[in-house]
Amino acid sequence: MEIIWQAIMIEFADVTDAREVTRILVRLLMAALLGAVLGFEREHRGKSAGVRTHMLVSLGAALFVLAPSMAGADEQAMSRVIQGIVAGIGFLGAGTILKGNGRDTSHVKGLTTAAGLWMTAAIGTAAGMGREATALISTVLALLVLGSMPVLVEKAEGQDEEKREEEEGRKH
Repeated sequence: MEIIWQAIMIEFADVTDAREVTRILVRLLMAALLGAVLGFEREHRGKSAGVRTHMLVSLGAALFVLAPSMAGADEQAMSRVIQGIVAGIGFLGAGTILKGNGRDTSHVKGLTTAAGLWMTAAIGTAAGMGREATALISTVLALLVLGSMPVLVEKAEGQDEEKREEEEGRKH
C-alpha cells in the first residue's frame, strides 16, 4: 500500500507549493471567466456557441500553454503549441460556418461565431501564459466590437435605405 501511495504522490508532484497552485488557479479561472463573458454575450444574442463553448475553448487554450510552460518548454516549443491552438480552433470555427442554400447561396452564417471562438482561444492563451491584463483588455475590446458594430451597421444601412428612397423619389 505504501508503494501505491508513493506512486500517487509522485504523479501529483508537478504542483510543488501554494504559489504554484495559486498561479494555476488564477490563470485557468481567469481564462474560464473571460470565456464566459464572451459566451454570455453570444448566447444572449441567440447564437449557437454560448457560455459553455466559450468557457471550454478559453480554458482549453489556457491549459494547452500552461502545462508545457510549467514543464519547462522553451520559446520554440511554446510557439508550436500556439500554432496548434490556432489550427485547432480553425477547425472548430469552420464547423460553425454555414453557407445558405437554395436561392440565397451568397449568404454565409456563423463567421462572427467562428471569429469569436478564435478570439476566445487567443484570450485563453494569453491568460494561460500569465498575461491576464492583456486577456482582460482583449475581452473588453471584443465586447465593444460585438456590442457596438451591429448598432453602427444598422444605422449605416438605415441611412443607405433613406438615400435610395430619396433618389427614387427624385426619379418619379
